[in-house]
Amino acid sequence: MQPAVRLLGGAVGAWQRDCDMMKTKKLDFQMRAGPFIAVAMLLWGAQALAQSPHLARSPKQIESSISKLLSQMTFDEKLGQLQQLDGTAEGDYRPEHVELVRRGLLGSTLNVRGVKRTSELQRVALEQSRLKIPLLFAFDVIHGYRTIFPVPLGESASWDPAMAEQSASIAAAEAASTGVRWTFAPMLDIARDPRWGRIVEGSGEDPFLGSAMGRARVHGFQGDNYARPDKVVACAKHWVAYGAAEGGRDYNTTEVSERTLREIYFPPFKAALDAGVGTFMSAFNDLDGIPTSANPFTLSEVLRDEWKFDGVVVSDYTAVKELIAHGLAANEKEAAADALNAGVDMEMVSRLYFENAAQLVKEHKLSMRAVDEAVRRVLRLKFRLGLFEHPYADEAVEKATLLKPEHLTAARALAARSFVLLKNDRETLPISRDIKSIAVIGPLADDVQSVLGSWSGDGKTNDAVSLLAGIRAKVSSSTKVSYAKGCNVTNDLETGFDEALAAARESDFVILALGESADMSGEAAARSSLDLPGRQLELLQAVHAAGKPYAVVLMNGRPLSINWAASNSPAILETWFGGTQGGHAIADVLFGDVNPGGKLPVTFPRAVGQVPIYYNHKSTGRPADAANKYTSKYIDLPWTPLYPFGYGLSYTRFKISNLRLSATSLPSTGLITAQVDVENTGSRPGDEVVQLYIHHVAGSVTRPVKELKGFQRLTLRPAEKRTVEFTLGPDQLGFYNRSMRFATEPGKVEVLVGDSSENLVGAGFELTGR
Repeated sequence: MQPAVRLLGGAVGAWQRDCDMMKTKKLDFQMRAGPFIAVAMLLWGAQALAQSPHLARSPKQIESSISKLLSQMTFDEKLGQLQQLDGTAEGDYRPEHVELVRRGLLGSTLNVRGVKRTSELQRVALEQSRLKIPLLFAFDVIHGYRTIFPVPLGESASWDPAMAEQSASIAAAEAASTGVRWTFAPMLDIARDPRWGRIVEGSGEDPFLGSAMGRARVHGFQGDNYARPDKVVACAKHWVAYGAAEGGRDYNTTEVSERTLREIYFPPFKAALDAGVGTFMSAFNDLDGIPTSANPFTLSEVLRDEWKFDGVVVSDYTAVKELIAHGLAANEKEAAADALNAGVDMEMVSRLYFENAAQLVKEHKLSMRAVDEAVRRVLRLKFRLGLFEHPYADEAVEKATLLKPEHLTAARALAARSFVLLKNDRETLPISRDIKSIAVIGPLADDVQSVLGSWSGDGKTNDAVSLLAGIRAKVSSSTKVSYAKGCNVTNDLETGFDEALAAARESDFVILALGESADMSGEAAARSSLDLPGRQLELLQAVHAAGKPYAVVLMNGRPLSINWAASNSPAILETWFGGTQGGHAIADVLFGDVNPGGKLPVTFPRAVGQVPIYYNHKSTGRPADAANKYTSKYIDLPWTPLYPFGYGLSYTRFKISNLRLSATSLPSTGLITAQVDVENTGSRPGDEVVQLYIHHVAGSVTRPVKELKGFQRLTLRPAEKRTVEFTLGPDQLGFYNRSMRFATEPGKVEVLVGDSSENLVGAGFELTGR
């Protein structure tokens, strides 16, 4: 991408000019003379800062404190603040960490958690290191710490930002109680390719929905002040376009135009920044020839210069060292220079900054100014977190916070809000309370590991409720519940079909739990097929042939191609990976205690050959037409999705009608309102998600066929009717024009409102240039 290339040259020139101005004698002193700093300076050191409760309360005081600390730090101590090392998966720090902390050579850890462990290591920093700078403990708190909530893709299916904020707030409180003050969430990557395993960690395919959910999660993690003892600092990741990996293969190359970056991949990150997110994480991927962990265009020109971000950028796990494998850097020294000069402040796990920065400065390939600015950002974060005033967590608080009853209650309710009813012929669901016998069948029916999903924090299987356990807890003692695994998730050889079919034939209703195991989605979990793995489809077909009423319960971290089930099964409930209380939540929905109201945040394809498939595509010059061969479609498959973005059913019915606009024309800076009536025409209370899309009929650049610009989830009683109103203005109606400037353009705009991206009513207005 040309702007990135130009900026790289500018960045090189900038640090070279800085280096030319430096005197070698002064440089050597700054790098190594720390132990000889005057005693008076030491007496005023960070220990004094740590004892003052006021210095972190004012931005001016923070900057002054940082400047004084920087003046006392040796070069090695500065590099120590830019180093994050990982502990064990179980949460222990490593033996080497103690000595590194004592010498001021480690600023942050990953995975170290629990009050006992974090306090032990923090005590070394505050009592044995020279400058007493507190450590910052980080952990991947993605969808819960100990109380696990639905995976983010599932949570986004709620179309309820308040839910996302609540779950993040609970996760923050639990994490902070253990000494963890930094989470590497939310993941804001837009994903249009369900083969990519990390689609499970984000909000799906749409930038508007992704922005809303990302903004909410930042608010939940951080609150209005992430120095509060029950909050953590959030991290907007992965910056940027990581979700556009070619072929859906994790870590793969991405080729994305600047227009697509700005319109699709940037918006959720900008929303997080506007919400006050404290940190960003650079990604693994090569972006148009320059890896994102050394890309001056994204890291400096956009993030720092355009968006004015003054927080910390941390690399992803060994991403700095991986610049060598990318072919950007020839060796570790070059990799360190590329990343630090581009704007990556902290290096995660690999140690290239510490091992090479001194030589780079001597060779005038890295400036002291760049090093100091990176250290300043790290120290600024620690001051903003209040670590200098409150460096320790409390074991009594930890014990009282983890798995609090109200957290479990929230997890159960929020999981149920995330489920999407894909099919319900002849009102197969909900299951009658009078049912005499139920068979719970499938490889995921009693899987407490998979219900937690991938990246399940410090969640424990002993705390998790499986589908089978949830069903048994729901029904009365007069209902017989039988269980058969049927087959494994992926193993094609071992089957228990006979046992499963016997259970089905002896029951009045069958619940069939199918999908993916938790480790089939997440990082390094790309799939070449979106079909049900193993022999699960055969199991489904065999149960279907038994002739008993049944419902398919899907558990998965990505859209699946379930064509046979969609055509033949009477009911399908998408439950994603529901978290600690997943089994209870599924039972609540299956038996009608909760009416499902979720909507798909991502398109479900008919086959992997349609991928990438997403609702906000361009029209092309030959839009698909079944009657015309020479249009954009397939010869062996419909071009339409199996289930479209925004789709989801309910146990009741809704009618959306009477769309009206407040004007037929609108000046470029004006506002227009759209109103629509929503009525519950069924017999049960339920939730509907009303979605508003727009379409620019023509413009200086082509526009998508639809763009989501508003949504509201509302609950209606039977026969209740309500008017929903949306407001559109320049922020919603503008786009990046030929000059790559965000602006509105004169022309016709179609407004489309409905219950999915396909089932819509429309109206239009003229956007004028005045």
